[in-house]
Amino acid sequence: MAEYDFLKMEKKLSKYLDEERFAHTMGVMYTCAALAMAHGYDLKDAQAAGLLHDCAKCIPNKKKLKMCSQHKIAVTEFEEQHPFLLHAKLGAYLARAKYDINNEEILAAITYHTTGRREMGILEKIVYIADYIEPMRDKAQNLAKIRELAFRDLDECMYEILKDTLDYLEKNPKDIDRTTEDAFLYYKELHMERQNMTAE
Repeated sequence: MAEYDFLKMEKKLSKYLDEERFAHTMGVMYTCAALAMAHGYDLKDAQAAGLLHDCAKCIPNKKKLKMCSQHKIAVTEFEEQHPFLLHAKLGAYLARAKYDINNEEILAAITYHTTGRREMGILEKIVYIADYIEPMRDKAQNLAKIRELAFRDLDECMYEILKDTLDYLEKNPKDIDRTTEDAFLYYKELHMERQNMTAE
């Protein structure tokens, strides 16, 4: 089992994030730990993923693009037009390079915490959901319902969050990443299958 020096990591991270982002990050870290307890996942790994999920968030967009080019991180055309999304991929790179994280599940959770994807692992779902429901979040619709659901059923919670996210993004369809659409269709299918099983 990996050992993490969280105090050291937090101190380092606080130099790269603004005050509000750091407070959000601590909220995500603790929410990840709570969800890990509820769903039988390793607490320390969940905390590490939550702590580092936004480690590249405060890097200016132009620099994000430059760093991706320097470190040979693949950038899609959509990401070039929406470079703020790159903080996820770049964050996974920095987690490995600067914070000595080699656990592939943690790196995947950081990589997909913004867009989601089909067939996410437990930790990927925990970080994605924690990012959405941490205590400082208060803008999203249906938050009370989603927070309650998060501790009961990760897949159903993913469906509800992705549905609400796409509803929100529909105002600007060109801002919708295909990966997020694919993730929604996947979790919608799971949701429908369950509804059908319940109905039988």
